[in-house]
Amino acid sequence: RMLRCATVSHKEGHDDTEFAKLRAVVEEDFPLLHQKAQRLLLAEDCWFYKIPGKDDSRNILLMSHHDVVPADTDWTMPAFEGIIKDGKVYGRGAADTKGSLCAILFGMEEMLRAGITPPVNVYIVSSHNEELGGNGMAATLEYCQKNGITFEVILDEGGAIVEPPLPGMNCEMCAMVAVHEKGRLKLTCTAKNESSHVSLTAFKGNPVERMSQFIREVTTKNIFIRRLHPQTRAMFLGLAPYCKLPMKLLMSNLWLFGGLLTKVLPKLNATAGGMVGTTCNFQEIQGSVNSKECSATVMFRNINEEDLKADYAAFKAVADKYGITLETQREEYYAPADMSSPAYRYTMDCLAKVFPRYPAAPYILPAGTDAWRLTPVCNCVLRFAPTRMSKQQLGSIHSADENLDISAIAEAAAFYKYFAVNYR
Repeated sequence: RMLRCATVSHKEGHDDTEFAKLRAVVEEDFPLLHQKAQRLLLAEDCWFYKIPGKDDSRNILLMSHHDVVPADTDWTMPAFEGIIKDGKVYGRGAADTKGSLCAILFGMEEMLRAGITPPVNVYIVSSHNEELGGNGMAATLEYCQKNGITFEVILDEGGAIVEPPLPGMNCEMCAMVAVHEKGRLKLTCTAKNESSHVSLTAFKGNPVERMSQFIREVTTKNIFIRRLHPQTRAMFLGLAPYCKLPMKLLMSNLWLFGGLLTKVLPKLNATAGGMVGTTCNFQEIQGSVNSKECSATVMFRNINEEDLKADYAAFKAVADKYGITLETQREEYYAPADMSSPAYRYTMDCLAKVFPRYPAAPYILPAGTDAWRLTPVCNCVLRFAPTRMSKQQLGSIHSADENLDISAIAEAAAFYKYFAVNYR
């Protein structure tokens, strides 16, 4: 029923038609939640629920989003009919993220149906324009700051229960909890002709050639810092017991083999390489040999703010070598979750109890979420939804035939209920 509401977010503005249908569905399907929780709509349609707990001074937040991206024509079945087939539910938003949102609502409805008052206040927030990086979560942050609301832990999308991330692991699935989200630095790089007349400029030094040489150098030489950050170390140590030799030996003895791993990981794949430092991806290039300038946009994704300063300096040194100027278009950095906090330890304990077959480990998320906006009001923002997904299901996000196992939604609902009921 939730998937049958085509809540596609549009840059042109907010059309509430399908979003209103979704609100009606959840009000009907989760009646106790809507009777007992305090409710607000922030911005146009950002849901903000509060389930009062025994201790009104403490708060936790279960977070999601209910907008979706458009469905293209490659689907083999209708994208907005919630088709159930072979134990799976198909539809745009099944995995991203109406499945986890349904699990949150179902888990809290079951808690209230059992007559349980949670130990602390449980908030539920779901944005209507996460896919656009819209104002829903910005409005949530503003409301929380105005009303002095802070959270001990936030669970959002990002990580999930997935197939083992390393080859040769002796487990079926792993619960990968993103404890950090890489920051962003977007630059415009510009090379210009020194001559006012194109025909008077030697071909050797024209802007297109200089830009090409610049891009080649920064993408082929190791100019950025590479290190095992605390989050990556914790991931290796968490997964090591489930690995086979020689990976088990390497990951269990980072004091000895850490330097080797920082060199090996970038050669395995881009995702692995991104866990040990800043990545730099050129996104667009414009200009021609006959024009007076050539420009390119580049996106840095950084783990550590201090490392980024050094990485930027190295990048700029190469830019200066080719007479290229840099202009900052966007800069964001998000504080990592405090892995020493009681809330983080509690989350990992819950995973061990609810999903004993699946080892849990932290990692660094290379993608973007809405959760970064709430880091000013929480020092333990975890990008993790307890939904079990195969590689095919992960690949269906923002793609054709998006789907999720119905049993995975039930398991996630059980986790959210256990998490809220037993919070300490």
